[in-house]
Amino acid sequence: MSLVHRPFRGRPRRSDGDRPPLSLTHRAAAAALALSLAGCASVSPDGGERDVQALVARNPIVGDAAPRRAPDDASRQAVDALLAQPLDAQAAVRIALAHGPRMQEAFATLQLSDADRAQAASLPNPVFAFGRLREGRELELDRALSFNVLGLLTLPWQARWAGQRHEVAKLQAAQSVLQLAADTRRAWVRAVAAQQAVVYLRDGQAAAEAGADLAHRMARVGNWSALQRTREQLLLADASAQLARAEQNALASREQLTRLMGLTSAQSAYRLPDRLPPLPVSMPTLTDVQASALRDRLDVRAAQAQAAATADSLGLTQATRFVDALEIGAVRNTTFSNDADGGRSTQRGVELALPIPLFDWGLARNARAEALYGQSAARVRATGLLAASESREAYGGWRSAWDVAHRYQTEVLPLRQKVNDEMLLRYNGMLSSVWELLAETRASMLAVNAAMDAQRDFWLADTDLQLALTGSSPAGLNALQTSGDSVATNPAGAH
Repeated sequence: MSLVHRPFRGRPRRSDGDRPPLSLTHRAAAAALALSLAGCASVSPDGGERDVQALVARNPIVGDAAPRRAPDDASRQAVDALLAQPLDAQAAVRIALAHGPRMQEAFATLQLSDADRAQAASLPNPVFAFGRLREGRELELDRALSFNVLGLLTLPWQARWAGQRHEVAKLQAAQSVLQLAADTRRAWVRAVAAQQAVVYLRDGQAAAEAGADLAHRMARVGNWSALQRTREQLLLADASAQLARAEQNALASREQLTRLMGLTSAQSAYRLPDRLPPLPVSMPTLTDVQASALRDRLDVRAAQAQAAATADSLGLTQATRFVDALEIGAVRNTTFSNDADGGRSTQRGVELALPIPLFDWGLARNARAEALYGQSAARVRATGLLAASESREAYGGWRSAWDVAHRYQTEVLPLRQKVNDEMLLRYNGMLSSVWELLAETRASMLAVNAAMDAQRDFWLADTDLQLALTGSSPAGLNALQTSGDSVATNPAGAH
């Protein structure tokens, strides 16, 4: 709104006292309209916490855990109670969703989206302009109050588009919850398996030490050659190296779990179970994995919602292609003559500002909006293909991991135990030497370690399958976040 004085020629002058006051009905209607619009623009009081909890409810990865945007006294007490007991996988997920910093970051991102939604649904502020001009003894005061009419007319459209964007942000926050829960489960599985491997490798090192000590004594009295003694020492050195590597792996796995749960050093002395849960008794049949993934995966739903929001923004851009700004304002100019009579005159009227589409016909803006919509539609197809492929891959990995782990537990380990029993009988009957018994013990420990690895791989594959069917993949989540940031930074309907 320019403050340069422009003579008013549309209406005859009249004094201040001639202006009719607004009626009570008009004032009430204006106040009601302002209050109702202000109420629509409020931000969510809980930061979207309950909406995200509803999206991930009954998900097998989350279980009965509830994501929280910030820990409070009750959640801290619950965390302390969980840490006082041996930490199972579900307890670790509860702690991570209530106390983990990644959870707080996800809710903070959602709050940013909510603030953008409230901002888009708010009425544009009116602009007040004031000018004071003097010419000789004459003084003129210009006052104008203008309002963006186009912003008001497109407000419902922009509010709906921002609401759709916020729904997409909720789905993305829910995906972050599932990703954190899945990462926590994987870290818990690796930490328990690594701890279990350390225990077995310590037993193996003890057996290797016994063999090396016996070989040393046998060689000292001349019953063994230096070659045989060196072989036993080599086995001991190799067992010690494997144990050191396993201890480091256990430490790293435990620290990864600690970081995901957001625990401090004072809280990191939690206890883990001695072993992983047993395998499921039977292998369920998933008849239609692809359909389940396309129906339930959050990244597919988020891509579809994002494409719908982009389509809405495309409609807004096309509707405002020629006229992308329209302002109307009330003008009141008062002129003081400052002569002996002390007279003054007042001009009132309205001012309309409208851009003339002479050079910019909105072609570039419209082309950009159409390109963004085409990008979103392509991303929906890509996300669907990704979900179907990942679900097939995850289900195949799950079946393979279950078969391997089940074979180890039902065939390899029982056969190995039978061999051990037979070898012990032969040793007691003096039909085999202590060296053969030690060698068999080491072979059994390798089989047990392989069985533990197979059990660990199954539970990792189980988490991957649940995430592939109901959640998202890291690649899909990153693609959606990148797309959302691009559209949010440069919305098609922005002017």
